[in-house]
Amino acid sequence: MEKRNIFDQMDELDNRVGLIHAELSALKLKVKELLEENNRLSMENHQLRQVFKRETATEREAVTASRSAAKKPRTAPSREGRIAESIVAVGEGHDNLSRIYHEGFHICNVYYGHLRTEGDCLFCLSFLNK
Repeated sequence: MEKRNIFDQMDELDNRVGLIHAELSALKLKVKELLEENNRLSMENHQLRQVFKRETATEREAVTASRSAAKKPRTAPSREGRIAESIVAVGEGHDNLSRIYHEGFHICNVYYGHLRTEGDCLFCLSFLNK
């Protein structure tokens, strides 16, 4: 009878070890997912910081330029000048999207704003080529 009791205890211990092993495997998988997400977010954060620094530098230059332009007398723009400004505005939007894409972010409607991790996106490229 004692042998049967020892066998039952070993079987119970084996079951508990199996449950602990399964729980440990699930925890390892969760930690792996969290580390991958943390890495992705760190890369995205780094790129956003670079964009922010570049944008603030551009804004400072624009403020400096507008202050110097404010000192000069202004004249009313002609019709040709207004048309040229609107054409530049359209091209500027495309240039901004192109710049965002080349900084590593999606500009397509499927993944807009997400970090591109797997190279070029066909949706984004087709959008840029329109």
